[in-house]
Amino acid sequence: MDVKAAPNGVATIEDRILRITGYYGYYPGYSSQKSTSRSSVTRCKPGANCPSSHSGISRQLSPLSVTEDSSAPILELQNRGSSGVCGHRVERQNRSADDGTQTHSENSSQENRIKARCVSCTSMVLKGIWGLLIILSVSSSWVGTTQIVKITYKNFYCPFFMTWFSTNWNIMFFPVYYSGHLATAQEKQSPMKKFRECSRIFGEDGLTLKLFLKRTAPFSILWTLTNYLYLLALKKLTATDVSALFCCNKAFVFLLSWIVLKDRFMGVRIVAAIMAITGIVMMAYADNFHADSIIGVAFAVGSASTSALYKVLFKMFLGSANFGEAAHFVSTLGFFNLIFISFTPVILYFTKVEHWSSFAALPWGCLCGMAGLWLAFNILVNVGVVLTYPILISIGTVLSVPGNAAVDLLKQEVIFNVVRLAATIIICIGFLLMLLPEEWDEITLRFINSLKEKKSEEHVDDVTDPSVHLRGRGRANGTVSIPLA
Repeated sequence: MDVKAAPNGVATIEDRILRITGYYGYYPGYSSQKSTSRSSVTRCKPGANCPSSHSGISRQLSPLSVTEDSSAPILELQNRGSSGVCGHRVERQNRSADDGTQTHSENSSQENRIKARCVSCTSMVLKGIWGLLIILSVSSSWVGTTQIVKITYKNFYCPFFMTWFSTNWNIMFFPVYYSGHLATAQEKQSPMKKFRECSRIFGEDGLTLKLFLKRTAPFSILWTLTNYLYLLALKKLTATDVSALFCCNKAFVFLLSWIVLKDRFMGVRIVAAIMAITGIVMMAYADNFHADSIIGVAFAVGSASTSALYKVLFKMFLGSANFGEAAHFVSTLGFFNLIFISFTPVILYFTKVEHWSSFAALPWGCLCGMAGLWLAFNILVNVGVVLTYPILISIGTVLSVPGNAAVDLLKQEVIFNVVRLAATIIICIGFLLMLLPEEWDEITLRFINSLKEKKSEEHVDDVTDPSVHLRGRGRANGTVSIPLA
């Protein structure tokens, strides 16, 4: 059907529609050329030669040269469209691959964080369980040692011999440590190799005869004095009073460290030291300054002082030691005690200061029980530092005070008046104040500030929540709530 051209040059209705809609590829005669191009396209069979096809197509497309400027945007847009689609597809594939690797890495890192948290939580729980067991073991061993000494005094009173006998048991410390090494270590070492490795506490050259005499002698004397004065105090005072007064050694350690080692000054520890001294005076006053009470308090305070001096000198000359080095050192003290201090109980025996009828009459059961518990206490103190937190060892020591008090009450050997009870409580509080870390004030301030920030955040959330609900209701009703000025 032939359609005549309109006066404005538009041939057909389709050309008019394309012109009105603003189609990019419009030019006059677009529809007629499209129809002729469709009719001129012939189909070729597969394998057949179509020589006239390219010429026909070129002849049919020749009118486009007249309107090349108008038709060029079509080809450019088509090329851009095809390249853009391909580019977007490649970019989407790359993004999806990057997102997949990033998601995988995030998942793996999150799993690693969860595993690390689980491991840390498990280690903390295990440390807490070990700490609880160590606390009970340390306090019970110290209470048992003190009470066995009180029982032994009923039939046998030779405090220096008992001290010498119990100190000799320290020789077994290193064999016990080496047995634990064989049971737990994956790479086992020979006894001599382990002994040489642990002897580095004395220096790079290990343990020599000169160092054995120079380093071991003063510590062995302080060890013997500490235990001997403690046993003398148990003869004059109750087990509760002696164990409470012995807890003052923490205050003495701080004072000596501040003076000798130039440690950091802490006001709270000064307060704890004052409380310890106050408790000592009140303990002596509890029996109206009786002669035996004052002597007993002096013995207990002397034992705490020599123990503090031992610890400060150890830190000054030998520094910190691991479990193996501590076991080696304590066993060396036992050897020194056996070799060089054995003449002292012999002299006391022949001078009738500490005399017994025969060796068969000695209470070997009580002596071995006391020495075994004392050795167990020393081992537990050093093992506890490895297995759990060191502060728990000190808590186990101070818990020996209520433990001895409970036993004394059951045995009806002590009558707690107000002064004695107040003195015991004051000394224990001072001991616990000594356990505060050096940065306790900063930690406390940080904790208080975190609590304030949490409260302020909760307050802000409570204030903002009603406005959110009000906005939700206004929009649901089709209106917007505007706050009044």
